[in-house]
Amino acid sequence: MTDLEVLTVGRVGVDLYPQQSGVPLAEVETFAKYLGGTATNVAVAAARLGRRSGVLTKVGPDGFGGYVRTALERFGVTARYVGTAADLLTPVVFCELTPPADPPLLFYRAPIAPDLTLTPDEVPWDVVDSVPLLWVTGTGVSAEPARGTQHAILERRARRAHTVLDLDYRPMFWPDETTATREIGDMIGHVTVVVGNRAETRVAVGTADPDEAADRLLARGVRMAVVKLGADGVLIATDRERWTVQACPVEVVCGLGAGDGFGGALVHGLLSDWDPHRIATYANAAGALVASRLACADAMPTVAEIEELLCR
Repeated sequence: MTDLEVLTVGRVGVDLYPQQSGVPLAEVETFAKYLGGTATNVAVAAARLGRRSGVLTKVGPDGFGGYVRTALERFGVTARYVGTAADLLTPVVFCELTPPADPPLLFYRAPIAPDLTLTPDEVPWDVVDSVPLLWVTGTGVSAEPARGTQHAILERRARRAHTVLDLDYRPMFWPDETTATREIGDMIGHVTVVVGNRAETRVAVGTADPDEAADRLLARGVRMAVVKLGADGVLIATDRERWTVQACPVEVVCGLGAGDGFGGALVHGLLSDWDPHRIATYANAAGALVASRLACADAMPTVAEIEELLCR
């Protein structure tokens, strides 16, 4: 048994954000350091909303690895399941705030990121069995041994609610799109909820059309399909009904992390047993707030901030 409400599995890193916006990376003079990585950000976002969360990941035996553990605990996320890859470095990610809405990223994860070296003997199987919500990512199956480990986690989980797949497709992590389609697609039959944007659903199920993507996901046994539409909001669908919920208009400072803020709110809504429309509305607001701020983990909103935006 576990006292956790949510366990996310996958990517962690240290984000270095420019302090100068609108200029190419070569012209940036100073950077600020933040906690980052999709699975990590979702765990932080859920913790900000009062959920007891943890992340299963790995870092290097360096100062940035120590920073990750300290930052997680500061955000209220247990670092109990953060392992160490003895011969690898904690990943570092640079972003370029031009354009701010969709900043280019430069990943330092060579020769392989520690989080992709996760092995079955490093998995807390009792937590996998009992945690109310398990969150996995497409990036988590981009390389071995993490690929086999994440598949084993899903098989053990046996499609228990809630088991969420964040499609999280980033082409630079894959040898080719065909491999990504096969490996990410293999996970769909083991989860209850799938969330991704239009480009990610095209890779996962062969279409970027939101309604068709939702149909294909539901046909494979997913109970809830969530297709993020950017400035057009989000489509959320079950086998009984579906809604397209409009986005909350904000002035975008940095689009990075908005999807993870959305994810943390999705976690909160699922654990609260909200109806899909309410979940989508709440998650849209959370994502918008993150987009209006610099950074990812540090930008995740509180319940009060989300409710204030929804009341405007």
